[in-house]
Amino acid sequence: MKVLVIGGGGREHAMCWKIQQSPKVERVYCAPGNAGISKNAKCIDIQSTDIEALVRFAKAEEINLTVVGPEQPLARGVTDRFIEEKLKIFGPSEAAAQIETSKAFSKNLMRKHDIPTAFYSTFYDFDEAMNWVRDVKPPLVVKADGLASGKGAVICKTENDALETLDSMMRGKIFGDAADCVVIEEFLEGEEVSFIAFTDGETVLPLETSQDHKTLLDGDHGPNTGGMGAYSPAPVVGSELFGKIMDRIMVPVVRALREEGIRYKGFLYAGLMIKDSEPFVLEFNARLGDPEAQPLLMRMKSDIVPILNAVIDEELSGYKIEWMNQASVCVVMTSKGYPGDYKKGVVIRGLEEVENMDNVVLFHAGTAFKDREIVSNGGRVLGVTAIDNTIKDTIDLAYEAIEKLRDEKFYYRTDIGKKALTHI
Repeated sequence: MKVLVIGGGGREHAMCWKIQQSPKVERVYCAPGNAGISKNAKCIDIQSTDIEALVRFAKAEEINLTVVGPEQPLARGVTDRFIEEKLKIFGPSEAAAQIETSKAFSKNLMRKHDIPTAFYSTFYDFDEAMNWVRDVKPPLVVKADGLASGKGAVICKTENDALETLDSMMRGKIFGDAADCVVIEEFLEGEEVSFIAFTDGETVLPLETSQDHKTLLDGDHGPNTGGMGAYSPAPVVGSELFGKIMDRIMVPVVRALREEGIRYKGFLYAGLMIKDSEPFVLEFNARLGDPEAQPLLMRMKSDIVPILNAVIDEELSGYKIEWMNQASVCVVMTSKGYPGDYKKGVVIRGLEEVENMDNVVLFHAGTAFKDREIVSNGGRVLGVTAIDNTIKDTIDLAYEAIEKLRDEKFYYRTDIGKKALTHI
């Protein structure tokens, strides 16, 4: 069969890498892809949001399965459009994707259906939002309602921080129309984890646990990013907590959407805060996480393609996923300056040396070819991903690899995975 993966980041590289291992697959395409993806798939020069061009390509090439990676095409209804053309596609509908594309929709759904989340209020008016902040008092989290590339949630420790954030979002338009509406919620303390599952709108099939590192600097300081690294499994989620997450959050939210007339089919991602051994939802995403995809797919033993098809065909019941009994760690290397301004076109040295290492895979995020060399082409550049028997050995291996790529024009956190060691 022929498979098309939509997107061009680290998550999509991990998907192409995993999908091309399936004996059912003869060829993988990726639109638009990147320099690293070109080793696992044929890259097609179509942007992930150019839905009509994607439809034309899928029809012309007789693509048997399309898999959507990023949130932007989901928000624009790529799944609905492919279904209209009777093309098989993995990813939630535009209506279902609202669970990510609108924080207000997601929070209101959780409130209505008693799914545990932080206390919050929603605002379209700047003055009303300011008055609420003054009444409630920080620490608070201010969130842009719409998509903001993972950077739209700002922790505000003081009243002044919150007011300045509201001003920059609602009046300064730093996220454009995404912050025409904002959600302000209480700040929850605890340990953050990612919980991701396949669902066909009825059955919920969980992946292994993982943990992302969202902030730029060591010790979880600095601004939010799209993710600076991840590891799997996440030892903070024991069997009892795993059961609570499934019973109180994952299964109920799929049921809640169905009751609202929406059948959710695809990856469902819950960003959770674990507080006193209880899970609370920080956010839902309508796709596989990035960089969580990299360690999760490194550990997945099962062929992913039959599961993707089972979700589409609403036949997920009875499927199980086999996992390697090992740990995996992904350290993200970024362009210096990310998530702010950064330089593109920087030649990446040491790639061949890392690619020759055992149990290490380089998943490319923002890379491109220039004069036969691979150069940086985005904020997040590479996901250096290792797998080994213990979390400590895996951390050591991942950092041994990333040291070979060291360059003053790039940056990475030095503490990815260290939280896991506190639970062992």
